[in-house]
Amino acid sequence: MSDRTEQLLDEIVRLLAFQVRQVAETQADAIRLFLDAGLDPNRIAELVGTTPATVRVTKSKAKAKR
Repeated sequence: MSDRTEQLLDEIVRLLAFQVRQVAETQADAIRLFLDAGLDPNRIAELVGTTPATVRVTKSKAKAKR
């Protein structure tokens, strides 16, 4: 894949992440939506503006509630 294609895909992901953050009531809701979409916790942390540890804790709490 070319650098330009990777750049465009990254921009699309960031725009979609922005939309998710607008719809989600809390950071945890946004994290759960990204987890449900199958994103990697490190990528989610980057998109949400938090740490991978926060994503893992949110993931664990979500599993415990199910």
